[in-house]
Amino acid sequence: VLLEVKDEGVGIPESAKAVVTQKFYRYGNEETRSKKGTGLGLYIVKELVNLHRGSMQILDNTPRGTIFKVFLPA
Repeated sequence: VLLEVKDEGVGIPESAKAVVTQKFYRYGNEETRSKKGTGLGLYIVKELVNLHRGSMQILDNTPRGTIFKVFLPA
């Protein structure tokens, strides 16, 4: 089963893709951030995918944004 979510936000830099699913990780500067959050969203997704023995990919959504692909065994 493939679940694909696309957004047209600012995107995730290549250097952050490897760590963006870590617990409490938030990309950017906390001093200038305008949006609140805990840094738990993608961590929870990753943990649920792992519990179901699936995998997840984070890709660029050209020209802007991110594509999240979740693969789960049927």
